[in-house]
Amino acid sequence: MLTTAMAPRRRLALAGAGMLAVLASLPAGTAGAADLLASARARGTLRVAMEGSYPPFNFIDAKTGQMSGYDADVARLLAARLGLQAELVSVEWTDIFSGLAAGKYDVIVSQAIITPRRQQVVDFSEPYTYSRAQVLLRKNDDASYSALADLKGKTIGVARDSFYEVQARAVPGITVRSYPAAPETLQDLAFGRIDAALNDSLMVTYLVNTATLPIRPGPLVGAETRIGVAFQKGNPGFKAALDAALGRTLVDGTLAGLSRKWFRVDASRPAEPQRP
Repeated sequence: MLTTAMAPRRRLALAGAGMLAVLASLPAGTAGAADLLASARARGTLRVAMEGSYPPFNFIDAKTGQMSGYDADVARLLAARLGLQAELVSVEWTDIFSGLAAGKYDVIVSQAIITPRRQQVVDFSEPYTYSRAQVLLRKNDDASYSALADLKGKTIGVARDSFYEVQARAVPGITVRSYPAAPETLQDLAFGRIDAALNDSLMVTYLVNTATLPIRPGPLVGAETRIGVAFQKGNPGFKAALDAALGRTLVDGTLAGLSRKWFRVDASRPAEPQRP
């Protein structure tokens, strides 16, 4: 059975009105302050926040006690390319953006989707991951769906306050049931309490491979999502250096290698357009 620690609720969430209000009330960078790149290089470290309980993206390794996962590898790689040592800290998702605004750390590398609402209050690097929403079904459900609209009249389980909850609620006729964590969602799906679930496609592969439940992947739905490194506004030098470092990892294939290590696919670039 999938444990709560293995896969908590999906953190690729749109910033809600409450979170935006908190962020708007906090300083987004002090006028005239040194660019983040200068202050990080003065310390010699890049302070990176991630949830630390969202495998395979970021989690505490039970054997070593160290932060592990795709996000952790990406953070260490980008810090090294900037000539810095990555200092990784685990932060509850509900507090992660307000902690950034308060200057408790420099960046967030925790599968944060780049959205217009978030871009109002924080800056992002160029994307380091591309993904899409995907439906999860019971193994004995042989129905064929090609879009969320095909699930009208059905009940879909989603992570509470997530991007996928917003996506599902935008389709008339779908009953949406939200859950605090993936295990509860998958168990209700397996026992027939809901008809389907919606999550990130990279996470769906992980859940199907690790959960001892009769579930199977369904169709990909919706537009491609872009995930970037978040940091306070007002740091153009840092953004330029970070984007340049990220670009080099794309050119030399290092980022693609990390993606294949954790997902067995290259999620570091947009998916190729499907041929008609």
